[in-house]
This record gives sequence, C-alpha cells and structure tokens, in this order.
Amino acid sequence: MSQKPLDTPHPRLYLLATAIGFIGLILWFYAGRELGILQWMVDFFPASHAGAGLMVAIMLMMTPGFLLWKLYNRWIEARLQVKGRYLEDDVYLPPKQDKKNRS
Repeated sequence: MSQKPLDTPHPRLYLLATAIGFIGLILWFYAGRELGILQWMVDFFPASHAGAGLMVAIMLMMTPGFLLWKLYNRWIEARLQVKGRYLEDDVYLPPKQDKKNRS
C-alpha cells in the first residue's frame, strides 16, 4: 500500500511544526481553564444549564486559539513551501480555466 507523499520538500519538518502548533492549541485550552475563563463564563448561566454554558464557554474561548492555529499553519506552509489547495479556495477564488479550453 503506497501513500501519496506530502507536497513539500521537508515533510518531516512540516509534520513536526504542525504537531508543535497542535500542542500550542492544547496549551491554549489549559491556560484558559487555569485562568478561570471557563468558570467565569459558566457562571452567567443558570445551574440547570451548566453543561450548555460550558459548551458555549469552550467555543468562545477556543475561537481565538483556532484563528491563531490557522494563521500559524498558513505561515508554516508558506515557509516550508507546501503546495496544495485549501477547501475554501473553490468558494472565494474565481474559477480557474483549463489551458486547453481557452479561446
């Protein structure tokens, strides 16, 4: 069974950098929890809805972390010259024309 190699000249370095970024995302969560951000947000909800409050608190607390994760990944991909396409490219970029279909 063969797998298609990553489109980068440094695949192991790319995987290591991605792992470091993911560890940073985990640390973001633990830092927010240790600083009491989760409990502070849950306190805005009644005790009967504490679970829903915790879910909302996690979503709000992790939103900036995921934004940083995205920016970090894009920076790493640019530095390591990773080739490929993003899923949102089909939505936001104009469609590419095939070279053989041009008039």
